[in-house]
Amino acid sequence: MQSGFPWTGLPGRRRGAAIMRGNPNARIRAYFATNTGLLTMRITRRLEFDAGHRIPSHQSQCRHLHGHRYALEITLAGAVIDAAGRPDDGMVMDFSAVKAIAKQHVVDAWDHAFLVWRGDRIVADFLAGLPQHRTVVLDAVPTAENLARLAFAILDPLYHDSYGNHLHLERIRLYETPNCWADARREDLV
Repeated sequence: MQSGFPWTGLPGRRRGAAIMRGNPNARIRAYFATNTGLLTMRITRRLEFDAGHRIPSHQSQCRHLHGHRYALEITLAGAVIDAAGRPDDGMVMDFSAVKAIAKQHVVDAWDHAFLVWRGDRIVADFLAGLPQHRTVVLDAVPTAENLARLAFAILDPLYHDSYGNHLHLERIRLYETPNCWADARREDLV
């Protein structure tokens, strides 16, 4: 067995021991020939943005105006495109396209904005009085959980089968801090 070759621990390595010890290209071909049943592949793109918020009824520090360096992870699932000569051949979706959609519809709207719940009248009214202030008024308290649900709702129809490969949004993970995040997952939809 060759050390350091990335395919050595994958299923099927016992089949064709001579192939496994030989040419790395033959090993890769053998792997793909025996693992073509993968119907779905998952890809994830991460984007970051800065935003302020507050949780008005919180019993601790989060009731104060503050900000975060948020990270948004978009996980898509779909079939790998098998179309020789196309620029997206071998991909579920081009990562730059994943980024462009999320950036246009979520990140650009929320970056360097204050995310305020409509019912937080004191802060919402104050922000409305600031000329040219970037404020995003939400129908829910801007917790990580609610922001993840909102991002999922915004992005879900935009990624849905846009490449003809059964593409769909599988998960939005929103990091409020490096140690705290919320997941909105398709499997949890009601």
